Amino acid sequence: MSGKPRLTYLNGRGRMEPVRWLLAAAGVEFEEVYLETKEQYDKLIKDGFLLFQQVPLVEIDGMKMVQTRAILSYIAGKYNLYGKDLKERALIDMYVEGIADLMQMILMFPFSPPDAKEKNLDSIKDRATNRYFPVFEKVLKQHGQDFLVGNKFSWADVQLMEAILAVEEKVPAVLSGFPQLQVFKTKMSNMPTIKKFLQPGSPRKPPPDAHYVETVLKVFKK
Repeated sequence: MSGKPRLTYLNGRGRMEPVRWLLAAAGVEFEEVYLETKEQYDKLIKDGFLLFQQVPLVEIDGMKMVQTRAILSYIAGKYNLYGKDLKERALIDMYVEGIADLMQMILMFPFSPPDAKEKNLDSIKDRATNRYFPVFEKVLKQHGQDFLVGNKFSWADVQLMEAILAVEEKVPAVLSGFPQLQVFKTKMSNMPTIKKFLQPGSPRKPPPDAHYVETVLKVFKK
């Protein structure tokens, strides 16, 4: 073992992408193993690697971690991206959970039936502009700092940056009414670790395509 965290998932975003984002933002290099067949997935289950028979799987510090939220909170705590006290951690948790609700819609979008795609895209746009982004616009304005919690870079900032870019891929002008979020996005994009992650050739995955959807259905078929 190289000592680097080892990520096992498909070669695409899915539920592993926020983990890649958080490790990259913390400046941590990692290795990846890609599932391409149902047999690989079944073997992980048979070997007892997947506690609840689900990926993502992250091997870190001698643990085989599953459940995205548990993985993310461990990484955030380990790399000092989880606030300075319980109150800050509670705020980070609230923000992260809200962003995760929005990201769940984006996660499922590629699997929409063709006749539902337009409706689902409208739902993403509506939720982003009317429910989620106004919250973070207000937080940044009232807080008057570069970051969402305290005056320190945290897991919540990383998740929000990922969500902004993911929504912009579907709705390019989504930030037009959110000046604070525009400034936030620019500042985050210029943070050295995030800037590196946004460069071509980084471990960041492209938007899901038909091949990715096909692989997901093949690997996880019942």
